[in-house]
This record gives sequence, C-alpha cells and structure tokens, in this order.
Amino acid sequence: MPELGEQIAALPLRREANGDIKVLMVTSRGTGRWVMPKGWEMDGKKPWRAAEIEALEEAGAKGFISSEVLGTYRYPKVMNDGSIVPCVVRVYPMYVEKLKRNWKERHQRTRRWFSPKAAAKRVDEQELSDLLMTLHKKPHKQPIVQELLDEAS
Repeated sequence: MPELGEQIAALPLRREANGDIKVLMVTSRGTGRWVMPKGWEMDGKKPWRAAEIEALEEAGAKGFISSEVLGTYRYPKVMNDGSIVPCVVRVYPMYVEKLKRNWKERHQRTRRWFSPKAAAKRVDEQELSDLLMTLHKKPHKQPIVQELLDEAS
C-alpha cells in the first residue's frame, strides 16, 4: 500500500458587506483546476503557519489564520515522475485582510473569489466540495470560521 502524504491548505475567506462569505481559490500550476492554496508541511513551522505561507506564495493573500483544522479531504497527488501519492489535506481557515498585487506565483496561477457554493462546484475532490458546502449552508455552524470572522471585524 502506498504511503499516505500529508499536506496543509489555507481556506482564504472574507465577509462581504451583506454578510455573505467568499472563498479565494487559485488555479493549480499543472492542470489549471481550481484548488485551495496548499502544500507540504515545512520543517520548523507549525502546520497552520505553513498553510499561511502557502496562501501568501500561491494567492498573495495576507491575514489571520486559525490554528484549528476546519476539516480534511483526500486527493491523489501526481508527482513529477508520474507516480501518484494518496494525500490527506488538513484545511485551516484564514481571514484575508489584504491581497498583494505582486506575489511569488502570480505568473503561474490565477486567483478569484467565489461563493462557497460556486467554489464547491469547481473543485474535483468530493470531500473538499462537501466542506465548502457547509460554509454555504450553515457558516454560523462552523465555530472556527465564526471565531475567525469575529476576530477580524
């Protein structure tokens, strides 16, 4: 059985003036699919700090990140040599205060704000889609997200 890879992801969020939540997504470099900013854990960094770094590098997003996991999802990571590693991704919600005009991967990715429902329709991973739909249906039932949004306002 192949080894299970562990990754971390940021779920960049903002609240609109009308109270609606928006999710920032980026395109993957290889396929152009819509994804969350994610990557491997980093030595010497807490997992949520690594997710915060990924959000800055991949989406140019700066803000507050929660140290609590909102949820997880699995996906098959295609490696450079063509092999596939099954990965589990821990998702940390992040309130976006600012989007940088210039960021590390700006020439390799597109970023765009979506409603959680629209984001859920664009991702390939069913578990990630389900997680995004919980933000669409009952964002107030996600205490981690609510605390993050309250802290930011």
